[in-house]
Amino acid sequence: MSDLISYQLDDGIATLTLNNGKVNAISPALIEAFNAALDRATQDKAIVILTGQPGILSGGYDLKVITSGPQNAIDLVAAGSTLARRMLAHPYPIIAACPGHAVAKGAFLLLSSDYRIGVEGAFTIGLNEVQIGMTMHHVGIELARDRLRKSAFHRSVINGEMFDPQSAVDAGFLDKVVPAEQLMATAQAAAAQFKKINMNAHRKTKLKVRAALLETLDKAIELDKQHSL
Repeated sequence: MSDLISYQLDDGIATLTLNNGKVNAISPALIEAFNAALDRATQDKAIVILTGQPGILSGGYDLKVITSGPQNAIDLVAAGSTLARRMLAHPYPIIAACPGHAVAKGAFLLLSSDYRIGVEGAFTIGLNEVQIGMTMHHVGIELARDRLRKSAFHRSVINGEMFDPQSAVDAGFLDKVVPAEQLMATAQAAAAQFKKINMNAHRKTKLKVRAALLETLDKAIELDKQHSL
């Protein structure tokens, strides 16, 4: 598929594995490869499992791009936000199998997935934008507002609080946590359960449930294009 994201299809389940350096930085090229992988998964009518390297899903946007100029940063965030919106409206279930850390855009990948599994261990999950001097973008605020538990939303977005995997379940970043060696088997079992649902009903219900969020994100994407981070 791509050096940056591998695609493995097995019995109606497409496993997408991020592979972009030690932190799986979300770069323009990775987003392009991710979109191509989702195109292929749609053609294959496959349930998607999204994962990364042992110890990390992603550390967030490629900071070399973010710091290379305001327009480059705006364009990258817009592409990433459009990807998040696409994931939320994807016609087949997306399962995030998070093998460790998920920070900033890495955590937003969790918030854009239908079911999220993390692993036990000393891992960090959350939105550190304000810690590193970035004002949270409109899409990030609205996605977090919708998917995080209300008690965790302000702590996460405004305070930059980071969570260990178990507290990330309570916050709303993850749905369950398992030992690392059980991660992929648990994701495969979840995909097998998803196979039992009617995909047409899943797609239509997903779009109905998320209609207001998707409309809000469309407006937020346009707002973010007008402001630097």
